[in-house]
Amino acid sequence: MSLTDSSPNLGQRPLAAAPRRASYLKSGYSGFLLPGLLATTLVIILPFLVNVGASFTQWQGIGAPTWIGLANYQKALGDAVFWASFKNNLAMIVAMTILPTILGLLLATFLFDFIAKHFGQGPSNFFRAGFYLPQILPVVIAGVVWRWILQPNWGVLNWSLQAVGLGFLAHNWLGDADTALLSVMGIMVWFQLGYPLVIFMAGLQRVDPQLLEAAAVDGANWFQRFFYITIHQIRPEIFVVVLTTLIHSLKIFAQIFVLTRGGPGRATIVPSYFAYQNFFERANVGYGATIATVMTLIIIGLTIIFINVQLKQEAAEGV
Repeated sequence: MSLTDSSPNLGQRPLAAAPRRASYLKSGYSGFLLPGLLATTLVIILPFLVNVGASFTQWQGIGAPTWIGLANYQKALGDAVFWASFKNNLAMIVAMTILPTILGLLLATFLFDFIAKHFGQGPSNFFRAGFYLPQILPVVIAGVVWRWILQPNWGVLNWSLQAVGLGFLAHNWLGDADTALLSVMGIMVWFQLGYPLVIFMAGLQRVDPQLLEAAAVDGANWFQRFFYITIHQIRPEIFVVVLTTLIHSLKIFAQIFVLTRGGPGRATIVPSYFAYQNFFERANVGYGATIATVMTLIIIGLTIIFINVQLKQEAAEGV
């Protein structure tokens, strides 16, 4: 006897209801996704397409734009300020991605393996919150405070150097082209350090302690356990931190605006601030849109590369 010939409780009703149930679930999921897709279209996709269109025009923000094709992109290729902004952006990647990731991993391991085990979870949480504090401070307030600290005449840093007999080291940290970029990099390490620290401390909690104990029994020292077991176990967290901080470093704006306005000269100019200058200070909307488009395409490309690399590694490991 086939299922369709069996009793109503076992036969046709369940089979007939299955397509209707699948259709209901599909329509339900579509309804939940619709607001997010609509918001993404209105807030991200449409403005990006408008920006791309503006990059092919000469436009002052008012009146009708004039179509000039690839002239803005050709101008960017020969613009020394444009390339200087990218060079400074590489320094921001070091200060916001490479150094915070390395230091955050080391600090997270220190707090997790030493402070928490010898002094308890309370001190470990206290230091973790302290390092994360810059992440929740308003950027403008933190930037203004750092300007006060680095002020050449009455700033805390120069005053402290003079108080300990090192007044010869006092300097106009943000006003000198030789030290402005390094000063901003140091501030950005302070800004960014707490984020990878928190992510890595969460990742360390899922590292299998039995693997570490087995490695210790086999004679592996702490560094060997750290490099060959711990880092391997929290590699997904490392990917997330590197990708998100890299994107943040490529579109950094607020800190540069508050601290240096891209100066002195072009010592701390970055692409996002250079685009802002063309959009709002020079009324050269087309060229500003070109810079923004280039940066967006770079961010999209790097995101695709990072995600593909992570997916391939997970597939190779059978995750």
